[in-house]
Amino acid sequence: MGATGLGIAPPEKILRELADLWVSLGKQGEAEGGAGVLRACALTLVVLAEESEDVQDLGETLAALMPSHPARAMVVRLRGAGERALTERVYAQCWMPFGQRRQICCEQIEITVSDAALADLPSVVLPLAVPDLPLILWCRSARVLELEEFRQIERMARKVVVDSARLGDARAALRRLDAECRRGVMLGDLSWTRLTRWREMLAQVFENRENLSRMARVSSVRVSFGPEFEAEASYMAAWVAGSLADAGVDARVSVERGARGDPLHLELRGQGFHTELVRRQDRLSITVNGLSHCTNLPRPTDAHLMREELGIVRHDTVFERTLASAAQLAYAEVK
Repeated sequence: MGATGLGIAPPEKILRELADLWVSLGKQGEAEGGAGVLRACALTLVVLAEESEDVQDLGETLAALMPSHPARAMVVRLRGAGERALTERVYAQCWMPFGQRRQICCEQIEITVSDAALADLPSVVLPLAVPDLPLILWCRSARVLELEEFRQIERMARKVVVDSARLGDARAALRRLDAECRRGVMLGDLSWTRLTRWREMLAQVFENRENLSRMARVSSVRVSFGPEFEAEASYMAAWVAGSLADAGVDARVSVERGARGDPLHLELRGQGFHTELVRRQDRLSITVNGLSHCTNLPRPTDAHLMREELGIVRHDTVFERTLASAAQLAYAEVK
């Protein structure tokens, strides 16, 4: 019986298992005619996911992250209600860069925990975190966010990443995230990250001097959306309104709910100026005063979004300000 009394090995034993794993990997790499293995680690990544989640899909996401953000990854699989239980296993993710003979490997620890044992999780995870490197918590479970034990779990992390689109009620989720942010929690939201390309393309519209000279004429901003894009629509409306206000432009903002399946649609209007951005399948269509062009915009994978978020380990002031404004918009009735 481990130190927690819950069937999990004490952290010291898990660390010894990791050390043995590296010895085994090194010998295996040399035996196969390679140059051994290189141990890579830039952070500790803790992933909270329901046990029902597709193991293979999550594993592929983590494997895609490791080359750019090598980490000691701890996947915490949430079992839900049941007896107090907490178990673990260790393994490695390895890849061989093109043209090289030495594998690069990252450690992974899988922990399965019942809700009754969640309070014990920090005492297991913290001793396993890599010293002097950031610990990032990626919470993929909407349910665990509502549990009191989550407050203790999030205190472990330098940054907490969620996806408000997965949290059910988007407006309630934004208000909750804003409250967390005001308490000093460093947050990332994949619903905001999905808008990076949109924000880049709208900024490019105003890189044109003629369009920039017309910015002061913008009098209305309209965002419409299908239900699955509600969080993104709130962020987009808040960011555009804030950016225009920074430029001294006071525009009326409206956020309108469309039918299921409707795309995210942004429209700016003013005297002699009309700009639209709308997703059409895997393309983003940008129209400025009747002239249109398209750019590829495939739906980003979780790996793509997390790659961007893991590169931000300080407070993102633009995101935090936009979140506060989006939360205020969430209090208003959506048409």
